[in-house]
Amino acid sequence: MSQFTNHNDQKIQKLLELSEVIINKIKPAEYVKSNMEHIEAIMPLDVITLVHLLVEKGYSMEELKKHVAKLLNLFYKALNNFPVPSPKKDDILYWLQENNKVITQKLDALKIPIRKINKEGVSQELLQQIKEGIEDIQEYTNYFTLKENLLFPLIEKYWDDYKCVQVMWSIHDDIRSYFKELPLLLSAKEFDLKRFNVVSSKIYFDIKAIKFRDERILFPQILLSIPKEDMQKILWDSKELKFPFIKPDYNKIKSLQAETSFVDGEVNLGTGSVTPEQIVLMFNHLPVDITYVDENNTVKFYSTPKHRIFPRTNAIIGRKVQNCHPPESVHVVEKIVEAFRNKEKDMASFWLQMGKHFILIKYFAVRDSKGIFRGTLEVSQEVSDIRELKGEKRLLDWE
Repeated sequence: MSQFTNHNDQKIQKLLELSEVIINKIKPAEYVKSNMEHIEAIMPLDVITLVHLLVEKGYSMEELKKHVAKLLNLFYKALNNFPVPSPKKDDILYWLQENNKVITQKLDALKIPIRKINKEGVSQELLQQIKEGIEDIQEYTNYFTLKENLLFPLIEKYWDDYKCVQVMWSIHDDIRSYFKELPLLLSAKEFDLKRFNVVSSKIYFDIKAIKFRDERILFPQILLSIPKEDMQKILWDSKELKFPFIKPDYNKIKSLQAETSFVDGEVNLGTGSVTPEQIVLMFNHLPVDITYVDENNTVKFYSTPKHRIFPRTNAIIGRKVQNCHPPESVHVVEKIVEAFRNKEKDMASFWLQMGKHFILIKYFAVRDSKGIFRGTLEVSQEVSDIRELKGEKRLLDWE
């Protein structure tokens, strides 16, 4: 058994039995009454372990979401009264909770026009107010993205009982789908108030449920079990994503990003460690030609994909980029590099027809974490098939 399920086997077993009684509707009232001592002593860790075990039992996600909600209603008082630690400003959980405060205010404000439209009837003015309110709170989906990309990987790394995140992720996606439906309802020729009330209520209750589960169950256990250094690191990493309403001041946050180094045969790239061979394989399997020119205008690297667009040989390495272009076009190259060096531009694009192939060429300014110019990246790609794409493809059609 895992590090968590060992913490109190008898208690967890009773809670698991209680859960399955409720799920299967086998005289739940009697069983609840006889197990109040366990219910009243519930802790965040108990819920995490319990949901993990329920996921492993193979219930469908729709069943789990419905029945976990019932269980948490039963545990609500105990969890709400359970003392939990408060995160500090150098922890991403602090900033997630700050955004939770804002979404609570915005949801409450949105209730006002929704109540009016139900009481007074539909008007363009109320529809517009609701539309603007929905667009505003929709930013909250960035909160889910932060959790999924920063917190969930850490949870899976440190917890054996991590499968509660699968249930959470499914609820995140439910809320995202509701947000996609609401604009369609609000812009329809005939406003479907009944369906609007259903969808808006689902958003309200699911967001409130996520907030409670995060702040009373997930976050407290993270604070107790995941190293502070890791939490500080993902706060720094969060600058690559987007907070819904309030974001940290990254100038006041010390970066714990590991510097690039060579350890145990692997290159630490900050976002992972790979061998030199793997780096070469990754570059050469990208469907693009890549050439890197350093800050001194010297060619340092080119990739060798299976189908190159422009010819390259090792003789180019160490050559000045100006010498790699004909005299008629070298001034364009110099103009691009100088604009990058002076921070006037960050990217330049060109495209051309080469026989039956349509080629996109992009130049990118390469800058380090301090914004200092470190060179130019040329990326060339054959994009004929991309230009022809239409509609959407969401299913695999290998058959």
